[in-house]
Amino acid sequence: MSDERGLSFNRLAGVKNLKKRIIFLPVVLLFVLLPTLFAQDIPVNEYGLQVVDSPELYQELVRQDSTRRLVDLEKFIPRIHLDIRYATNDNFMGKQLYTVPGAYLRLPAATALKSVQADLKSLNLGLKVYDGYRPYRVTVMMWEPYQDSRYVADPASGSRHNRGCAVDVSLVSLKTGEELPMPTGYDDFSEKAHHSYSDLPDEVLKNRYVLRSIMEKHGFVPISSEWWHYDYQGWKRYYLMDISLTHLAGE
Repeated sequence: MSDERGLSFNRLAGVKNLKKRIIFLPVVLLFVLLPTLFAQDIPVNEYGLQVVDSPELYQELVRQDSTRRLVDLEKFIPRIHLDIRYATNDNFMGKQLYTVPGAYLRLPAATALKSVQADLKSLNLGLKVYDGYRPYRVTVMMWEPYQDSRYVADPASGSRHNRGCAVDVSLVSLKTGEELPMPTGYDDFSEKAHHSYSDLPDEVLKNRYVLRSIMEKHGFVPISSEWWHYDYQGWKRYYLMDISLTHLAGE
């Protein structure tokens, strides 16, 4: 092949490759920009926060990414105990806030909690769940009478619970089903609920340590002011949600 013919062939191949790149580039840009474009359709509330507030929008987000699915913990995790206080009047608000007594988490967080339960089984212990996913409107209701961000999330920033990435838990004996002694009851807004509080019986300190160490092992992060509250790593990638538990229970 002469140099001239070789040069023409190379030019032709270059043109073909260029056409492929021109066609391929918009496809790549579509996949890169689609999440951003779609995110613009999520409603913005009075605080400038994007909140998913319709079942249809939630389902569309799940179709795009299955890790966004909110999982029913009672069905997903064997022998887990639920004590959903916000579905009763027995809570710090003194009134029913949830229409159904369900506990839900995003799929990755639920999978990690399932591993926590498996680890606890070797100690003849299990988890009791007080709360998981919490609709944003409930966070607004909780904030109005208390407005103390150590214990109640400010609606201006939203809660990890609203993202389906926070869980309130305790330990139970698998033999009796009874909760182990802990520093305080659930939703106790005092220093005794803080992880730093140490003026407690040895048994209570041990139980708090066991819960914390196993939760942290599986990617959960405690907050300083509540021994029962744990956030799952990566919570920032999930949208705030205001979908009712009644809808989730009926899926």
